[in-house]
Amino acid sequence: MTAIDLGLPGLAGIPTTDEKQTAKDYKSDQEVRWCPGCGDYIVLNAVQAFMPTLGLKRENIVFVSGIGCSSRFPYYMNTYGVHSIHGRAPSIATGLAVARPDLSVWVVTGDGDALSIGGNHLIHALRRNVNLKILLFNNRIYGLTKGQYSPTSETGKITKSTPMGSLDHPFNPISLALGAEATFVGRALDSDRKGLTEVLQAAAQHRGSALVEIYQNCPIFNDGAFDVLKDQEEKERRLIPLSQGEPIRFGPDKDYGVVRTGFGGLQVAKVSEVGEENLVVHDATIDDPTYSFALSRVGGEDLSHTVTGIFRNVQRATYDDLARNQVSTAKAAKPADLQSLLRGRDTWTVA
Repeated sequence: MTAIDLGLPGLAGIPTTDEKQTAKDYKSDQEVRWCPGCGDYIVLNAVQAFMPTLGLKRENIVFVSGIGCSSRFPYYMNTYGVHSIHGRAPSIATGLAVARPDLSVWVVTGDGDALSIGGNHLIHALRRNVNLKILLFNNRIYGLTKGQYSPTSETGKITKSTPMGSLDHPFNPISLALGAEATFVGRALDSDRKGLTEVLQAAAQHRGSALVEIYQNCPIFNDGAFDVLKDQEEKERRLIPLSQGEPIRFGPDKDYGVVRTGFGGLQVAKVSEVGEENLVVHDATIDDPTYSFALSRVGGEDLSHTVTGIFRNVQRATYDDLARNQVSTAKAAKPADLQSLLRGRDTWTVA
């Protein structure tokens, strides 16, 4: 998997430092409290190791979370942090991004927090293209509240809240984000340190909304949910890593690939049967999201095939830049006058 560097000013306007930083600089003095074996530990370590590569001042980085196991994240980062309201982290982070262009704003959320009570907040942040980096920890279960099914739990999932099996069809977070026309969408596994770091680096470089779905294990209430993607033999058969500008091939001997089907779809096929010249060459920079969306539909909830890497990485004006420009234009055209506002055309006197 290869990260894509489009030279986008994702970090423009944020103060940098010449001070040499290490992962230790990003570790807070708080005791990390997740269950033993939780995938959150791996993601936390990866983020703490990755942050120094940005060269930013720690006081200009902020992590905003909602409610859930993943939402303890800000406590463990030696940056600014906000442990906010259930599902509302994207909204609070939007306010920060608009008001403070000198901040690198990150949202940490889970599949329940982001896709249930926070569903609308997530899709609107993505469609507006707010300059946020959203890390969506997906363990396919409600961990904090002790094991109820979540919006990404597979159909038929037996949990405390669905003792006879879930009847719900799960969300595909990547498809959801692409449907909202997010300008950057990626996926990684908690156990794939290299792949996760590459996606995080590309997300940080991106200016606009960047959603990174991270498959993350919950050892207590949904242990082994992604084991088939971590087993040495199975992962080579199931995982489809993306590399910009390269044909999409995978398998122990690279004997499988992705080809186009009718109606704009994509499917897995044997290279020997379809020919290498018919394999799809991955391009995350295609402006039309149709291709990326089709890519997100390869495989299914059974994880028979799972695409990882960067699905989409395109440029579009960001909401926060547009909002600040609009305010500046309004101020230049007409200086602020509170009395004129109070006595404008939409006011009247009641005798």
